[in-house]
Amino acid sequence: MEIKKLNKLTYNPTLNWGLNGYETDKIFVITAIEIGNSFEFNLREKNQHYRKIWETDSHDIDELNEIIEQGHSFGAFDNDELIGWIICDFREWNNSLFIENMLISEKYRGQNIGRLLIKSVNREARDLQCRIVELETQNTNYPAIQFYRKAGFLLTGINTKLYNDSTETTLYMSFEV
Repeated sequence: MEIKKLNKLTYNPTLNWGLNGYETDKIFVITAIEIGNSFEFNLREKNQHYRKIWETDSHDIDELNEIIEQGHSFGAFDNDELIGWIICDFREWNNSLFIENMLISEKYRGQNIGRLLIKSVNREARDLQCRIVELETQNTNYPAIQFYRKAGFLLTGINTKLYNDSTETTLYMSFEV
């Protein structure tokens, strides 16, 4: 298995990657309280089954390719077959590298590939002299949140209105470079 810069996607590899999403028996519940000029939010774990699946279509591949063209994204390859990716957008306006999408083929999950992809992104961010690596996930994606925390990311913000599904709250996480 090898991690290398990701080039333009000429096909949709996710069609062969199995579960395109996540499934968990634990989520985070977020409560937000605004009192006068102060704002607080609280995160607590809740035992609840949640499954989210999405399709990656040709329009999505085109959008990902626009970001990949910047040259800051990485792929995991097994015998030259793409088995995972981390697609990053360099945001010059705030000197950050934003992880737009990270996905690993279902049969390769749990083999430290995600950790290796994150390490590559952190090195890229240092080379670009970024101040942070940032990402967005959902409170329902408990496995991803735990993964990112283990990789050194901290919770840095929320958006309670980004998603149509009222169960989902946006969590922003970042890693200081």
